[in-house]
Amino acid sequence: MANWGRRLVRQLRDENFLKRLGQFEGIVSKVLSLAMVVVILVIIIDLIIVLVRSLLTTTPYGFLGATLTEIFGLFLSVLIALEILENITAYIKKHVVQVELVIATALTAVGRKIIILDLEKISGVSLIGLAIAIFSLAISYWIVRFSHR
Repeated sequence: MANWGRRLVRQLRDENFLKRLGQFEGIVSKVLSLAMVVVILVIIIDLIIVLVRSLLTTTPYGFLGATLTEIFGLFLSVLIALEILENITAYIKKHVVQVELVIATALTAVGRKIIILDLEKISGVSLIGLAIAIFSLAISYWIVRFSHR
């Protein structure tokens, strides 16, 4: 029993533990990046399907309308997913989360929400919440940019 305890203590030394933890983080990061590639491909396929349907469907009002909003939303979804993939890639390379990129991704996501927003179906409180989120993210982005200079 005493040998078992000593072996456990040796295995849990800081260096070994941190090494194993780093390996775990690396594996998780790689799995996340592969999953994000799959997500990006699925969004692009969805975008292509929506574009083809929109072009083949003849409506009296043309291509504009709700379909255009959906297409913009899908384009921005691809950009957001690419930014998240860039975050994961930067983490794999440098083992550091880039706060500026995270905030920029969040700003893009909130911007996407506003672009696809149906103003007839949303309450004033939700609009105020989105405005506060944009304001907070913009100030955070400015602070991070200013501090990096």
